[in-house]
Amino acid sequence: MWFRLVLAVVFSAVTVGAANAQDVAAGEKSFNKCRACHQVGESAKNVIGPMLNGLFGRKTGTIEGYNYSEANRNSGLLWDEAVFAEYIRDPKAKIPGTKMMFSGIKGEQEIKDLTAFLKQFGRDGKKAN
Repeated sequence: MWFRLVLAVVFSAVTVGAANAQDVAAGEKSFNKCRACHQVGESAKNVIGPMLNGLFGRKTGTIEGYNYSEANRNSGLLWDEAVFAEYIRDPKAKIPGTKMMFSGIKGEQEIKDLTAFLKQFGRDGKKAN
């Protein structure tokens, strides 16, 4: 009996790991919608929008060298999965007065995939192992 339980746990762990890899790959494709304005990775820099390295856990409007809107600088929000999901669905509704001109990503799974992709990048732009 315990052997079946161990097998079920191992199988679940492998399945979850595979699903996460697929989520990251799908998120990378979704990031193509963002690439015109944002960069990630070790050579990322601010362009039309701020670079997105180390996004999660960071306060909004704080990347050095980027000229944020007053609304974004003063929103008091901390980027986490929930805040990001609300923002990426409709940026102007989440932070009225933001400069971000984007109609949003509406699909729940696409938002999760994009989140998984972005969470790979630390503040230095290196992918977490």
